[in-house]
Amino acid sequence: MQDLVRAIEAQRPRKFLRDLLNRLRFGAEGPLSDMAVFPDPVRGTEGFFWPGGPKLRRHSSGLVLDGDWDLNRSPVQEGFKFTSCHMHWVEGADWEETPVFRDLMAKLERGEAPDGCRSVEEIKERYSRLDRIFSETRQRGRLLRMHELPDAYYRREHGATFVHLARDGTCLRSGGGNHRFAIARILELPEIPAQLGVVHPLAIRDGHLARLRRSRFDA
Repeated sequence: MQDLVRAIEAQRPRKFLRDLLNRLRFGAEGPLSDMAVFPDPVRGTEGFFWPGGPKLRRHSSGLVLDGDWDLNRSPVQEGFKFTSCHMHWVEGADWEETPVFRDLMAKLERGEAPDGCRSVEEIKERYSRLDRIFSETRQRGRLLRMHELPDAYYRREHGATFVHLARDGTCLRSGGGNHRFAIARILELPEIPAQLGVVHPLAIRDGHLARLRRSRFDA
């Protein structure tokens, strides 16, 4: 039953059809929905925005989309979540001093449950877990894949840091997995396991997707 609910949430039936069409169109090099890619979080990733464009979220994973949508880019450092992580892990600020913590507190006061947290104690525990992940990742030298996590999602890399693939091979951040991305970038990891979003067809033609689907840790 749980797998059925997750399949509906992830729009798996639609993605199954998309995968089939991509394989017919592109062969073995075609993208799969929710597949893993491994961009460089420091030099191979930028931010993505598309004012007035359609919402390209996780349900769009594996979609091949032509046009100039991938030219809408911004620096990734501008997000307040990344700024908060940098303040805490690099500058030594307490989480309570960061914009992200203050934002969560404001949502609690409005009666919301941000990130599933319903109390100050749950927010503090969430960020204590992030501190543990940061420390373990620094020692390990890489972020764990989704299937390696204790609460692993059931399908490929669904739930990981979400990126679209531009024509030139640049991965464009588009929400989801913000803290994992901040950890990888701050620690200057060689790669980050990410969930593939929308793909520009030129990225397939020029071999960028084929390159990014291989992890150097699997070599």
